[in-house]
Parts: sequence; structure tokens; C-alpha cells
Amino acid sequence: MNYRKAHPVPPVTLDDVRGAQKMLSGVARTTAMEGSRHLSQLVGAPVHFKCENLQRTGSFKLRGAYVRIAGLLPEERAAGVVAASAGNHAQGVALASTLLGVRSTVFMPKGAPLPKISATRHYGAEVRLHGQVVDETLAAAQEYAAETGAVFIHPFDHPDVIAGQGTVGLEILEQCPEVRTVVLGIGGGGLAAGVAIAVKALRPDVRIVGVQAAGAAAYPPSLAAGRPVSIENPATMADGMKVGRPGDVPFGIVGALVDEVRTVTEDELSAALLLCLERAKLVVEPAGASPVAALLSDPGAFEGPVVAVLSGGNVDPVLLQRVLRHGMSAQGRYLAVRLRLTDRPGALATLLGVLSVVDANVLDVSHVRTDPRLGLAEAEVELHLETKGPEHCAEVGRALREAGYTVID
Repeated sequence: MNYRKAHPVPPVTLDDVRGAQKMLSGVARTTAMEGSRHLSQLVGAPVHFKCENLQRTGSFKLRGAYVRIAGLLPEERAAGVVAASAGNHAQGVALASTLLGVRSTVFMPKGAPLPKISATRHYGAEVRLHGQVVDETLAAAQEYAAETGAVFIHPFDHPDVIAGQGTVGLEILEQCPEVRTVVLGIGGGGLAAGVAIAVKALRPDVRIVGVQAAGAAAYPPSLAAGRPVSIENPATMADGMKVGRPGDVPFGIVGALVDEVRTVTEDELSAALLLCLERAKLVVEPAGASPVAALLSDPGAFEGPVVAVLSGGNVDPVLLQRVLRHGMSAQGRYLAVRLRLTDRPGALATLLGVLSVVDANVLDVSHVRTDPRLGLAEAEVELHLETKGPEHCAEVGRALREAGYTVID
């Protein structure tokens, strides 16, 4: 839905973004722009990926963090910086601080993925684990800042951070000057605000489309209300978008310059991540794959050439395994079936023979004989199968029924 309204002059200008680009020279990579044949065919126009998942630290967050910390006064640098994050912002602040010779402390939730904790420490930050959710971690970081004088580095709600993220927009125009639509994910709004400022200042005809996970979509109700609105218990696999309230600074910019905000489902995010991995050979986290999810869900809605910003690639291997299985299931390429059979020698082999005939690949078998719901001569089997799509799933179901098996819901 289009929510654009008239807003005051934003606190970040094109000159600010250009200044940030000069500051980031030799620090942040000019990330690659890769074409996608599959999405281009679906959309009916060229589709390109802006690969911020290949940025240093694995996301665009380094850009804003570096610009923010580089702009601190000498006495502020001497006091050190503090941040709160479950992943990408933590790593961006850690590396930026190390590059600038500033001491950094990063608070992370106790349940943060171990690879992200390890990477943040590797980049030079002191990591403190506190709280179970990011809100608790954020409160601890702000308390630490008040007690020690360390400067709190917000992940999106500061003009310097937005200017740094806006350098992605300048690179898009340099690498794809014919672009007509830019699609990018929105969490707190820093990336969307920065890119919109840069792109709209130079190419006001380019359409900017933001994407949020449906379970953590704070921007649509906020834009409709004309002010930031909090949502309770945002829930999504896309950790980078799990923000319950838009930032005050980016909100006005997004409302003025972003043409549309769309939402995508968890199934669509899973399918998009799978497509990035299989078709583009790119590891992309769920938040980074959200623009691809939007293109897949409604390819006819985007005028090309289209640039989809893959904002990050820091995905926990355990989550990746779950998401890939979820994505395969959403595409009809993974099927879980539960059924009962007679508990006699060779019964399981007979069942597997039926599946072999229809070319269903068995990934996992769970065989239960002791459930009190089962008869004396019964066993229950749960099978996880790799299939070739919805039609193949239907074929597997028909084969099981024709062989006399009853699938349990």
C-alpha cells in the first residue's frame, strides 16, 4: 500500500550521504551487483541483486556504524562506545570501532547464535551477554552508557547512521544507472531512509519499495497513523527485521520518500532464501532475502530494471537448516507423513519400497512401537521425504493410499 505523505525536510541530505561515501572509501566494499535470470524471467525485466551480504562483517551495518563512530568528538571516542544487538549491528560496531581505535562494548542476548557472538569478539568488541530478548539487552546497554559515559550507537535512529547506509543507494545508481525500482527490507528503517535520500535526490523517478516480515510489520500501521506505532511481540525468522517500533529519525524520511511498504510471509521468506542459495549461489539471511520474497510473491508489480538489496548474509547454521527445510516444504519439495502399519518383520521395508517406486527420497524415519494408542500388532512411522514439488507430493500420497496405507493427520 502507498503511504507517502508530505513531511518536513529530512535531517539527512544528499551531501551528507556523499560525505559518508568519502569517509567509507577504503573501509566499506563497493559490493557486487549480480543479475538474476530466474527473477528477470518472472518479472519480465532485468532484476539485479545488490550484494550487501558480501560486505565486510556480512551486512550493510558497517557503513552506518563507521560513519557514526568516526563523527564522534575526541572526548567521546576516549569514553568508548556501546551497542546492543543480536548480530549484524554488533559486528558492524565492533569492526568500525577497532578500525578507528575506539574501545567498544556490545551487549548481546544470552540466546544469540554462537557464531555471531564469536565474530563480534573477533572484530574486537568486549561482548556481554544479558537478557533473553533484545529489549532487555538494549536496556542494559543504555544503563551501561549512563554509568560509564560510553556513547550509545543506535542501530538505525541517528542521522550519521542513515547517511552511512545511504551510500548503498549511491552505489546502486552508479552500478545500474537505468534502474527503475529499488526493493529493500525494512527493520527500524535506517537502510530504507538512507537509500531513499540518495536515490530520490538524484533520480526522483525511481520507485522505492520497502519490505517487512508480516509478523514484525511496524511500518504499515505507523505510516497509516502518521507517527511511529509500537507493535507487541514481533515474531519472524528474520531477526534483522524484528523491530517493534520504527525509529523516529528514519520514520519521517521513509514516510516522505519511500513509495510503498509491502509485507511478506514466513513461507515467502523461506522460498526466497532457498532461491538465493540454489539459483544465485548466495548465502542470504531471511531479512536480506525479503526483497526477493516480495518479487516472488507478486512479480508483475515491479517495473524494471529492478535492484533488490540483499542486506545481509549472517545466518546461523542451525537456523539456515530449519529455514531451508521450511522453504523446501513451502515449495512442495519436502513432505512429512505419519502412518500406521502392521508391526511385523519386513513391514517397514515394504513401505520404503512403495516410496522408492515413486522416487521419493527418504531423509528421516521415526519408528514408534510403544505408544499406548497403538494396538498390540501396530507400529507408527513418521517419514520425512524430499520430493520434487506439489505434483510429486500428490503422487506420493496416491501411491501410499493405493498400497493400503492410511496417512494420519
